Amino acid sequence: MTEASVAVHADPDLLAQAVAARLVVKLLDAQAERGQASVVLTGGRIAAAVHRAVGQLPARDAVDWSRVDVWWGDERFLPAGDPERNETQARAALLDAVPLDPARVHPMPASDGPAGDDPEAAAAAYARELAAAARPGTAALPHFDVLMLGVGEDGHVASVFPEHPVHHDSRPVSAVRGSPKPPPVRTTLTLPTINTAEEVWLVAAGADKARAVGMALAGAGPVQLPAAGVRGVSRTLWLLDRAAAANVPPRSRSLR
Repeated sequence: MTEASVAVHADPDLLAQAVAARLVVKLLDAQAERGQASVVLTGGRIAAAVHRAVGQLPARDAVDWSRVDVWWGDERFLPAGDPERNETQARAALLDAVPLDPARVHPMPASDGPAGDDPEAAAAAYARELAAAARPGTAALPHFDVLMLGVGEDGHVASVFPEHPVHHDSRPVSAVRGSPKPPPVRTTLTLPTINTAEEVWLVAAGADKARAVGMALAGAGPVQLPAAGVRGVSRTLWLLDRAAAANVPPRSRSLR
């Protein structure tokens, strides 16, 4: 696992545009190297802004979207099409506007889907879908070129919350009950799964994220602050606006 690097942008709009540009370049590089690309999406306000920014980039058309696999890091366990689902938001902001292969878009199960209203069954179904796309010679997971995460005010990533029992789940995907953020029931990739990604990008904007970002980069424990336990295999990148970076030492920043 690699040491984290930090890039700071002036405001949330510039941050979203910069992350979008990075994502397009990463997808193009992956396709040049492997013939395909794989991205794991997150939810939240800054993620929606990034998705919209990708859609507005002229360079988006350089990506062969038919050879991009799309996964999700977590999902709110709600009916399909619910506006609070990360999938619904991503489709509206970007996915419905690019020529993806529907077979390569892998949303987490909805509460009214084939797995029924049992989040444990939904988590197991998503784990099977991951295994079906696994790299040759690996047991359970596909290759993730880039996995994007938001960072909560409490330091949670995906739906891995501080001190939550999901920390002790060694399976690739876990059901989450009793989430401190609504809705209370979710599904999420676990930290061991997240940490198999080639690159992990943690994207945060706003002063309300500054404490968690600063603590994570200072070496807090991952059970108390899950963002501190995230590492990409080849790169871990914190992408922040100035407000979220307020507690990051200047020597650790690359200001943009």
